[in-house]
Amino acid sequence: MRQQGDFLQVLQEQGYAMDNLFPSTNGNGVSRHAEVTTGTTVFAMKYADGVLVAGDRRATAGNVVMYDRTDKVLEIDRFSVMAIAGVPATAFEMARVLEHSFKYYRRSQLQDMSFEGKLRALSTLLKNNAPAALAGTGTVVPVFAGYDRLEECGKIFFYDILGAEFEAVEYAVSGSGSTTIRGILYYMNRWGNDPVAQMNEENALTFVLRLMTSAAEFDSATGGVDAQAQLYPIIKRVSAEGVRTIPAERLKTLFSEKVLT
Repeated sequence: MRQQGDFLQVLQEQGYAMDNLFPSTNGNGVSRHAEVTTGTTVFAMKYADGVLVAGDRRATAGNVVMYDRTDKVLEIDRFSVMAIAGVPATAFEMARVLEHSFKYYRRSQLQDMSFEGKLRALSTLLKNNAPAALAGTGTVVPVFAGYDRLEECGKIFFYDILGAEFEAVEYAVSGSGSTTIRGILYYMNRWGNDPVAQMNEENALTFVLRLMTSAAEFDSATGGVDAQAQLYPIIKRVSAEGVRTIPAERLKTLFSEKVLT
């Protein structure tokens, strides 16, 4: 019989006790999930000039907003980016390990690590983190995007909590707001007049801001855009020129002219 649903649902259908894997309380009767700060909504999508990787700024612990200026789109080296959804403490440590590993390889071998090597390195970190992920204290579900200079194209990969790796053809989404964003992306690519992969940079950036605003409307853990506080999603472009962060001033202009109107 074909199993459907996410990883936790499959475990439950196979008879695993979720209360044992994810205890709802600690010894003092306090919810463990409420004690762990988590990141929320990130995604990557291909467009005409490369790949855009975006993440909202909110970090939550249960129903409490812990921080509204989190950077969930982390530049690992000049051609690769990891966007994190899950526990920031674990994800930031993974990013630091990857950054140092790529840098050490480049200096010792006098060349950049291959794109495949980068993917294996992240997969290994996630496999090693499996016990913490299954305990509910260190879950990280990243999206990895980079420019493969051998094949001369941008690529997007997403992972499950055990390190399984999947290549995304056009986009990948992770986090609590992913359902809304994935649905809109599917609709646009299937029936939209302007498929995402054919958008120019201005239209693609406008679309990213609209996606994040839509996710925030239906998911309280997604920060969205707060123009009054000058808070905009972190958006990075990955192309043959390397990784470039889109300036907040440009996002402010696009948001006021093409999202609010």
